[in-house]
Amino acid sequence: MTNRLASETSPYLLQHAENPVDWQPWDDAALAAARQADKPIFLSIGYSACHWCHVMEHESFENEALAARLNEGFVCIKVDREERPDLDQLYMQSVQMIAGRGGWPMSVFLTPDLAPFFGGTYWPPHASRGMPGFDQVLESVLEAWNNRREQVVEQAGQISERLRNMASPAGSGMGLNADLFTTATAQLERVFDYSHGGIGGAPKFPQPMTIQLLLRIWRRHPRQGVLDMVRLTLDKMSQGGIYDHLGGGFARYSVDERWLVPHFEKMLYDNALLAGAYLDAYVVTKQKRYAETVRHTLDYVLRDLTDPAGGFHSTEDADSEGEEGRFYVWTPRQIEEVLGAERSERFCYVYDVTESGNFEGRNILNLPKTIEQCAALRGWSESELRQELEKDRTQLLEARNRRVHPAKDDKILTSWNGLMIESLARAAGILDEPRYLTAAAKACEFLLENLRNDDGRLLHVWRAGRAKYLAYLDDYANVLCALLALYEADFQEKWIDQAVQLADVLLQRFRDHDGGGFFYVADDSPTPIVRTKELHDSSTPSGNAMAAIGLIRLGKLCGRADYLTAASETLDCAAGLLENSPTAAAQMLAALDMHLGPVHEIVILGDITQDDTREVVRSLRRSYLPNRVVACRAAPDDPAGGRHVDPIFIGKTMEGPPPTVYLCEQFACQPPIRGKAAILNRWKAMSASALGD
Repeated sequence: MTNRLASETSPYLLQHAENPVDWQPWDDAALAAARQADKPIFLSIGYSACHWCHVMEHESFENEALAARLNEGFVCIKVDREERPDLDQLYMQSVQMIAGRGGWPMSVFLTPDLAPFFGGTYWPPHASRGMPGFDQVLESVLEAWNNRREQVVEQAGQISERLRNMASPAGSGMGLNADLFTTATAQLERVFDYSHGGIGGAPKFPQPMTIQLLLRIWRRHPRQGVLDMVRLTLDKMSQGGIYDHLGGGFARYSVDERWLVPHFEKMLYDNALLAGAYLDAYVVTKQKRYAETVRHTLDYVLRDLTDPAGGFHSTEDADSEGEEGRFYVWTPRQIEEVLGAERSERFCYVYDVTESGNFEGRNILNLPKTIEQCAALRGWSESELRQELEKDRTQLLEARNRRVHPAKDDKILTSWNGLMIESLARAAGILDEPRYLTAAAKACEFLLENLRNDDGRLLHVWRAGRAKYLAYLDDYANVLCALLALYEADFQEKWIDQAVQLADVLLQRFRDHDGGGFFYVADDSPTPIVRTKELHDSSTPSGNAMAAIGLIRLGKLCGRADYLTAASETLDCAAGLLENSPTAAAQMLAALDMHLGPVHEIVILGDITQDDTREVVRSLRRSYLPNRVVACRAAPDDPAGGRHVDPIFIGKTMEGPPPTVYLCEQFACQPPIRGKAAILNRWKAMSASALGD
């Protein structure tokens, strides 16, 4: 027996295709069925790597009695939150209003006209652990629907009105200035964990946007304490169990404050964003350990999350063989079977593997002491220990790969791919790894060729040869930033041509001309209740913030005042949020940092394939100058160039041997700098100077 989910492509929906619940996807047929039957909708939203989604499926959605009650009383709709972030965003707000908290699985009851009136997250099938049972919830909702319909409709109306009021926050009218960074720093210092790094206690999330914001703040006002917060957090995460010491990459979050026990699922977006944060830290500190973490993380993505067609898959599950984390944990005996007695003794000492274990009788690999400290304490040669451990990790990874792997959600999401493409393109130049640029370009070409409709508009998701759903704000904004990173990685102006196309769609289809900023869905997308406008970060950066950063960069490169105006209006719209809750808007503060500037507009005249020009570009990439745009041509009127970046080359000439560099702000340029030595000295001076206010 299957339900209507059997014809879907989402791995999460397909997991539910054989439930006895008569699930339907969110489509016109399901919504019409609710109206015709005058039944409430039970909307269940989750995602494939969600552990508690699997638990609720097994306990409740595979339960014949509960399924019968659902089928009798409700039209049951199942949604993959990663496919429909618009629905997830809207109804998550309603659940947070009703229940005081949110999460997945998300369970929402709607009227046939799609207004929410009750909701929550996970419920056990029957009352336990102080929670009501799902059976009780269903009976209570049906009793209210059948006997107190007027109250239900009134409550649904009140919730919908609150959603409409929240949908488009008004600007505060306050001025946007650098004082906001001081306020944000003070708030972050109050909640920072000075023992283990990171923000707050358990459960603890990495928050890469906050890490990158702190580096920007340090750039404005160099203060050791701010940089120490970044270093402590990054060191503790990469030493903890949240980091996969064998295969590379990070899990979603840590259930404890020490980064030891992860919630084992791995998400593409986390690894894209963390790679970017560690890249910035490497550029600032020159510490090789940060570069190695980036390499291992990106190599994990290229090895385990890359589709043969070029895009990147979404997630790897936490569970395998019915147990959370089973794929990743070890016993001393298992390690000895692979490495032998002598090597396993050293490995277990370094990576905290004991007979008693640190996770349900087994061991999550982690580094309570650094490798340097371990060598010193035991009188071992550090270099020999590092070489041995590298061999150990390779052998243990090979052994682990023979285990049953966690399930993988292999759908390709435009927005998350944009984040990964940007990090790969940046890493290619900073780490001198051309294969990262090759992978980034291939993935971007895949998106541009396969996730577009006949009108050239982006689509949101691709799987099994099918692309669907008009793209959301995050898709456009993240790919816009990815295209700019690709351009600065290889200076092929085809990427700018594509970036301009996406930016124009943003302004045409998503822009809020009255209130500033951008709506989450396009103006021609069907939307229940209201078009939302998200300004704060979630697990991924705010789409409005990414749009603002992308439009500032593209506006500077192309001389487009309309892009700069739209970015400025977005920041004005977010002023109240930045003033009252700056720690919820790290990416918007990064956009403000670029808006306030100064933004270095750097024009390089020289052939990127020639040694001197290549060295100048390599050195620039390794300088921490986050507020910059870079354009490069072999000659200012290079016929191979496109037309969109012509404005930044106007009036630039190259006299004498290349390269020649022009440094500009607001399209007013300083005298040209000629020759490699002089240019490298200028990069050094720029990188060393603080921005101030």
